[in-house]
Amino acid sequence: STDLTSTVGYDSIVQRLNDGRKNCKEFEDILKERAIIEEKYGKELINLSKKKPCGQTELNTLKRSLDVFKQQIDNVGQGHIQLAQTLREEAKKMEDFREKQKLHRKKIELIMEAIHKNRNLQYKKTMEVKQTGFCFLPYGALLYLFSLSHFWQLFLKLAQTKSALEDSDRSYQQSVITLEKIREEWQKEHIKACEFFETQECERINYFRNALWLHVNQLSQDCVQNDEKYEEIRKSLEMCSIEKDIDFFVNLRKTGSLAPAPVVYENYYNTERNATPVRSSVPVPISR
Repeated sequence: STDLTSTVGYDSIVQRLNDGRKNCKEFEDILKERAIIEEKYGKELINLSKKKPCGQTELNTLKRSLDVFKQQIDNVGQGHIQLAQTLREEAKKMEDFREKQKLHRKKIELIMEAIHKNRNLQYKKTMEVKQTGFCFLPYGALLYLFSLSHFWQLFLKLAQTKSALEDSDRSYQQSVITLEKIREEWQKEHIKACEFFETQECERINYFRNALWLHVNQLSQDCVQNDEKYEEIRKSLEMCSIEKDIDFFVNLRKTGSLAPAPVVYENYYNTERNATPVRSSVPVPISR
């Protein structure tokens, strides 16, 4: 803007910096909220693996697979809790970065605020002095409008007015000189402030970008680690043998290798009922 007292451009820069700080705060809040979700999910997984029964009566290889399954669910829960802690640490780093930039900005903004105030006051003073010079009437032109009796009074008044006009002009010139010095100082500090703000904004964008990149990498790493835990379950299931589990159950619960002897009919009304009934001499073995 060509208006010396205008701060439109400066205000736009400051607003951009404020918006950037707000954006960082929003990302920081997302990290904190995600940490709460991850921690809650992790604790629920741990409680699930410890308190919820799953295949308590299974045997042998499938039993071992289920044990691995529950242990890895617990490990996944622990991983989510660890991720929650990591996210909180990243949120704290973002908060520290925001506050550090805010502190550095505050020093520059205070300097610019003082310069703007001083510039505007001097500009107002200069314009007032300038306006004062325009208010003096050209008394010399009025000499011909008065009679001779009033001539000397008017002449004296004109001399006083001329002296006041010269004083006003000198004051106006001095105000302009002072204003120009202030303008040069303001312009110098304004350029320095803009360069500082540009550097700070570049740092903010770079930090924000890297923080977001790191966050996504942490989520990906958590997924990879979870998949590694699930892979342990798959490996355990590959070792699960249906035949071994059946044989294990049979050997654990078997009652013998021979079947019970057949039941024979005995006729108690037969006079020869005490005769030994005919039986198979060799028990029939049990076949699975």
